[in-house]
Amino acid sequence: MNRKPENQKENRILPYEKFLKSGAESLSEAELLAIILRTGAKNCPALTLAGQVLSLAKGRNRGLNALHHISLSELMSLPGIGEVKAVKIKCIAELSKRMAMERAADELKFDSPGTVASYFMEELRHEEKETVLLLSLDNRLHLIEKFVLSIGTVNASLLSAREVFVQALKSQASYVMLLHNHPSGDAVPSGQDILITRKIREAGALMEVPLIDHIVIGDGLYTSLKEKGLL
Repeated sequence: MNRKPENQKENRILPYEKFLKSGAESLSEAELLAIILRTGAKNCPALTLAGQVLSLAKGRNRGLNALHHISLSELMSLPGIGEVKAVKIKCIAELSKRMAMERAADELKFDSPGTVASYFMEELRHEEKETVLLLSLDNRLHLIEKFVLSIGTVNASLLSAREVFVQALKSQASYVMLLHNHPSGDAVPSGQDILITRKIREAGALMEVPLIDHIVIGDGLYTSLKEKGLL
């Protein structure tokens, strides 16, 4: 009977001690999160609470990536997590996204689909609805403006060539590029994706504002319609 509280105390401090001994890379995802939480709840050490946070993930989202999809109210439904801890967890998720984008920014080239996909991957891969971005580029393929054209349902997005070029002309773009995500995580373009891409390509040729690519973002995957010969 006397050992249970001691074991719980040991579990609470273990991740921190493990970090000091072996470094952050030696820690599991739950252990990393436990250090951030610092404390748990009654009869629930921080490491156990961290596991409960990660278990809130649904569908394809697992591990630390789930933090992008768990709401403040869901986090605060767990005993031991109030508003302060919930906000801290969401800020950690946002920091990870921005750090990934900053690393990718050094290699970003708009004539290289892979670098564009890497840069926008963390921004789009966690979206739960299809989000279509328009990138307006100057004559040297430098970014003038990023504009959210459409936020659709889980299965489809609403987009027209008119919307694309109204915004492109406002920003005085010389070229445009489209990106959108598939919430399923699959980066294979749909028939609708290919159809609207060709309509926008044709309209761009008439407007003398060429569409240089349409990139579909999945979960860590991408498809460039230009690279696939579908543009």
